[in-house]
Amino acid sequence: MHTARRNFGSVVHYSQRNCNSKEALQLNIAIYTLGCKVNQYETQAMEQALTARGHTLVNFEDCADVYIINTCTVTAVSDKKSRQMIRRARRLNPDAVVAVCGCYAQVHPEAVRDLDVDLIAGTGDRMAFLRLVEEIAAEGRGGAARPPLLRVDDAMRRRDFEVLPAGGLERRTRAMMKVEDGCTNFCSYCVIPYARGPVRSLPLSDAAEQARQLEAAGYREITVTGIEISSYGRDLPGNVGLIDLLETVAQAAPHTRLRLGSLEPRTVTGEFCRRAAALPNLCPHFHLSLQSGCDDTLRRMNRKYTAGRYQEGLELLRAAFPRPAITTDLIVGFPGETEEEFAQTLRFIEQCAFAEMHIFPYSIRPGTPAASMAQVEAEVKEERCHRAARLAENLRRRYLTGCVGNVYPVLFEQSVGRGRRWVGHAPNYCAVTVRGSDLHNLILPVRIDAVEEDALVGEIL
Repeated sequence: MHTARRNFGSVVHYSQRNCNSKEALQLNIAIYTLGCKVNQYETQAMEQALTARGHTLVNFEDCADVYIINTCTVTAVSDKKSRQMIRRARRLNPDAVVAVCGCYAQVHPEAVRDLDVDLIAGTGDRMAFLRLVEEIAAEGRGGAARPPLLRVDDAMRRRDFEVLPAGGLERRTRAMMKVEDGCTNFCSYCVIPYARGPVRSLPLSDAAEQARQLEAAGYREITVTGIEISSYGRDLPGNVGLIDLLETVAQAAPHTRLRLGSLEPRTVTGEFCRRAAALPNLCPHFHLSLQSGCDDTLRRMNRKYTAGRYQEGLELLRAAFPRPAITTDLIVGFPGETEEEFAQTLRFIEQCAFAEMHIFPYSIRPGTPAASMAQVEAEVKEERCHRAARLAENLRRRYLTGCVGNVYPVLFEQSVGRGRRWVGHAPNYCAVTVRGSDLHNLILPVRIDAVEEDALVGEIL
């Protein structure tokens, strides 16, 4: 373990040009975020808290006083990337405070301890984590290195939802609002229930207040996110569910578009679709996690639905919304997956006609039931990923081509090409490019004229 000495003396500010200059009393802080939208949301909340306390946010590649790495452990690749970023932070400034939080730190704190860090925390109290960061930076290590401060809580004992500020920093057109944490599905391949603990939900009154604040702040779209938002309300009194939350938020922010995060397929019922379709500001974009189109594979995964139930949900959505964009996740090469099972999945995918797919080779998560199952060879997984990706690309092009000639209200976010073109998103979450100037945060009607690469190209009406 690297034990380079750190001598802070007091809370110092290193200029970005010279790490040895001490000019001010506040901290330059860099944050690197891995993983899902929940991690992104929690990082945004930390950013808001840090800037409110007078600290300055800098790019991760700059010389900072503090580096925070918000880690992910959903795959082996996520673990590896988390470790790489921790090591990079230490190389960027050997005298900086390196603080690690998130799912990888929660599940594998001992592995993080060996990476020369100053603070290890999990997925719990983010504001307490930031206070500890400030305390360590203020105290320093004196003349010698000390073991990292380990504050990983017991994820499985959590009972309260941590209410964090929604939104993001300036000039962000779309805000994220975390409404749920935790998961109790215990899919056989997934470590997240152990990292995040049981289901905890944001009360409806707090959700309404956050939505009102975001609309008042000028955000034009809110993404409702969580670890498993289909379980929203399970821990709340009154038998409330996700659709009740959506109706509450839609009423609180009637002029702001709403977008849903990932859904468990069983959420999509006739009542859900009927009530959701009545919300004028709900975007017709639904991410339904599939993972496999083969019932035998789904059973080994401990998923709680069949391919037939999944198909029923698609039909309900397509009956309730005009040409919705339905996207999904797919795990390829799950333990025991035969060629015939994979062929069933490919046939099912083509039948579903997804607008976009995220394809992952199965990754062993130690401690999960799937880790002890018979594994598919790496070469087979790679070959199947390529086949699934080719099909997914064909389906995506087919969906995009079907958008040509339609008119969509597009929320514009950023300029490209020296400001001569602007990029935004339609309600179906397809990227749209137009010629124009100064369109930031405007929602304008766009007629789609063509498909270029991964985006739609249109003209403002």
